[in-house]
Amino acid sequence: MELFSQRLVDGLSSGCIYAALALAIVLVFRATGTLNLAQGEMAMFCCFLIWKLTDLGWPLIPAILAGVVAGFVGGAAIERVIIRPVEDSRDHLPVIIVTLGLLLALDSLAGGLFTVDTETLGSPFPSGSWHIGQVLVPYSSIGLFVVISALSGLMWFTFHRTRLGLAMRASVDNPESARLLGIRRSRMLMIGWGAAAALGALAAALVAPQTYVYTGMLQGVLLYAFTAATLGGFDSPAGAVVGGLLVGVLQTMVSGYVGFVGNDLSLMTALVVIIVVLMLKPTGLFGRPDSRRL
Repeated sequence: MELFSQRLVDGLSSGCIYAALALAIVLVFRATGTLNLAQGEMAMFCCFLIWKLTDLGWPLIPAILAGVVAGFVGGAAIERVIIRPVEDSRDHLPVIIVTLGLLLALDSLAGGLFTVDTETLGSPFPSGSWHIGQVLVPYSSIGLFVVISALSGLMWFTFHRTRLGLAMRASVDNPESARLLGIRRSRMLMIGWGAAAALGALAAALVAPQTYVYTGMLQGVLLYAFTAATLGGFDSPAGAVVGGLLVGVLQTMVSGYVGFVGNDLSLMTALVVIIVVLMLKPTGLFGRPDSRRL
């Protein structure tokens, strides 16, 4: 029983990491209606910037705040300069292809500007673990869960209770009506990309103590984050958190109790989850079906 409990805690700890990046994926989808395959590399680039600032002597918290601001500015600039020329509200495929190229470009750029070595970044949370009997619960996992839960609630409030969030939703759900109401869709998309990049930068900084800082630090995590967003629903912040926790627990349990899977085939768990969800409930656990007026 103690082994099961420890694996459950380990799975929830991993799930917090997946949920943190899944929130950024959900944010850019809610704000722009498309998927950003370069979300992990944009977050990685900002994490390298945070590491560089701490290497220059900056305290960790101000460095993270600077990285979040840089992420917002960079995300907004990417939308304006790279995404907007190929954007078409009727077809998102060109944008997805461009983000794939952006993934490769940022990966190379980070290695050239910073380093190709593996670096470490401190944690804003206390070290050590909370002992519940023989089960260890890391303080970093508790802190990460509190932060992503707060961010999930903030995202829900923004999209449902603020003029900015409602305008962003309207510009995606019904662009023509939004324009008639005076909503500048181009501005909403730019803000959405910037906010998603800022959230990704924060998520990368929070998970960097576990993943370390290197050019591919979030590539594996991004796959699980997409799985979490698929399971929870791409338009649900709460779904991203719940999906991330479920994927983390499922991955840990399958790796621990299914002998032939182990750590080498753990990515197969994510693939199976995506296929099952798309077959049984394509909108995810908390997603809303797409309804259109005929």
